[in-house]
Amino acid sequence: MIGGLTNIFRIPELKRRVLFTLAMLIVYRVGVQVPVPGIDSAALAAIFATARGTLLGLVDMFSGGALERLSVFALGIMPYISASIILQLLTVVVPHLEQLKKEGEAGRKKITQYTRYGTVVLSLIQGFGIAVGLETMTAPGGAAVVMYPGWGFRLLTVITLTAGTAFIMWLGEQITERGIGNGISLIIFTGIVCRLPVAMGQTFTLMSTGEIGIFLVLFLLVLMVAVVAAIIFVEQAQRRIPVQYAKRIIGRRLYGGQSTHLPLKINSAGVIPPIFASSIIMFPATIASFIKVPWMQTIADAIRPGHAVYELLYVGFIFFFCYFYTAVTFNPTDVADNMKKAGGFIPGIRPGRSTSEYIDRVLSRITLGGAVYVSAVCVLPSILITQFHAPFYFGGTALLIVVGVAIDTVAQIESHMLARHYEGFLKGGAGRIKGRM
Repeated sequence: MIGGLTNIFRIPELKRRVLFTLAMLIVYRVGVQVPVPGIDSAALAAIFATARGTLLGLVDMFSGGALERLSVFALGIMPYISASIILQLLTVVVPHLEQLKKEGEAGRKKITQYTRYGTVVLSLIQGFGIAVGLETMTAPGGAAVVMYPGWGFRLLTVITLTAGTAFIMWLGEQITERGIGNGISLIIFTGIVCRLPVAMGQTFTLMSTGEIGIFLVLFLLVLMVAVVAAIIFVEQAQRRIPVQYAKRIIGRRLYGGQSTHLPLKINSAGVIPPIFASSIIMFPATIASFIKVPWMQTIADAIRPGHAVYELLYVGFIFFFCYFYTAVTFNPTDVADNMKKAGGFIPGIRPGRSTSEYIDRVLSRITLGGAVYVSAVCVLPSILITQFHAPFYFGGTALLIVVGVAIDTVAQIESHMLARHYEGFLKGGAGRIKGRM
């Protein structure tokens, strides 16, 4: 693997792409440290110390801690992700978007343009909501978060946060085009991973003071390695449906007759289900943090992370969104029709409707396995904290994103290396890293 890393810098183009990506990520992390004017940082930090289990904590995780500081990148890339998901869901119900999706590269560019417009609109709305919300918030000690409330602060905050999100979106696109790819994913990856040193420092501090034992730390390390290995295995796992193409005579030549397969991912919905599930469950807790109503506080306390009601609802929503998002993004009827037009068929299955029903049946079964896998990873942090008193948060949506982006990034780098006759990170055909797509 060390030899594979050194080969990166022997390829001028790949070296340039890697260094460009690192430079853009450094720019992003610098921007996270630049605060919006008019904010009492100490008061805001005191509020976020109690924000665990709310939407504020979730958004802060995706922004890499930028929301906790209310930096110029406080909104992070979440508006872009939300706009992308909304456009993806609208392609099912809006004929124009559905037609654009089928037009190839030209249609994809048009949908990307709509996504950018949607990102700006969502950023304006979210920025205004944050500005108004901050004016009503006070720290536990009574200090106001906003030093100079009013329309001047609101407009300045909205413009600053919207410009910050647009700049992050541009950074992600530059990394995708001129870097090693997966720009938006790498930005999220950087925001999550940057908290790892702090968690490690806290763990070693607790171990040195005797609050946690060395055997517990070793057990957690072994468990972490095992969980990461399991995630890598499942994320790369596929259910391959064999497809045979019939022989066709065109002119005087014989075409077709080859055998291939239709790969179906076990976790085809990715990290969208836990994100949606977390957002829905955390919504009451977020409202309760702003509106001090007794019955709402009771509901918020009952569905906080670690409680049985929260875990049951969390798993239930994950199962629902795994099936819902898979049904929206993957259409077995279209796959069967395209296969039939190309002269392909599944051995033993009649082309057309029977093929569509067979693919749908297989997809439903593997989606069940994918939902169980995602639920287990997302419930793991609560088990580690409540049962083993782990001093850090390990698992959940963050771990799925980190491992998935790492797999895709390694696959991108390997493709550049193999195209220039270099070995990948792992020697031998069995060691090839496959992307998730």
